[in-house]
Amino acid sequence: MNITIFDVLGTVGVAMIIITYVLLQTGRLLSTQLSYSLLNAIGAALILISLYYSFNLSAFIVEAFWLIISVYGIVRYFASRN
Repeated sequence: MNITIFDVLGTVGVAMIIITYVLLQTGRLLSTQLSYSLLNAIGAALILISLYYSFNLSAFIVEAFWLIISVYGIVRYFASRN
């Protein structure tokens, strides 16, 4: 098995999204916190980078929307602070 940097980045992205979801479900993180949207956005971006190496359309669509929604959460967070 040949593991590339793209595999590592994708795996780190998946881990970030899963850990973020666990933290949300256990009440250690709120969906209104900036860190929630940032962790999801970074995780989705890492997965999208890994898809550059080994493309999968359905995974790309899910992660693209995950990133867009997370960026919306980040923008909303900063807009609510003003």
